[in-house]
Amino acid sequence: MAIHILNGLFLAAYLLSALVQFNDPDPFAWVLVYIAAAWMCVAQFRNRQPRWLPAALLLLTLGWMATLLPALTGDVSWADIFDSVSMKTRAVEEAREIGGLALIALWAAVLALHTRRRSD
Repeated sequence: MAIHILNGLFLAAYLLSALVQFNDPDPFAWVLVYIAAAWMCVAQFRNRQPRWLPAALLLLTLGWMATLLPALTGDVSWADIFDSVSMKTRAVEEAREIGGLALIALWAAVLALHTRRRSD
């Protein structure tokens, strides 16, 4: 039951995140990754989760996060990230992007484990 509630919350978060990306300087990659994450949630609700989808999203988001991490070394504080919704600096924007990718990676990991257990 808890997985269904959390899946619904993540689905809503991913759809809302996709919607707000259109004011971003690079919206298309972000919209695609959030839509893919939402699709993963829908597939989970329908009990039609392909084993590869959560694993692929997990690997994609972890790899993407790795490319963004070097820009953050000491340049961003927690206050900068949460202080305002406007883009203060590129480093703040990348820190927020890492947060979004981390949410996708987290739920993809949970669903990958859940899907694997159900199919074994």
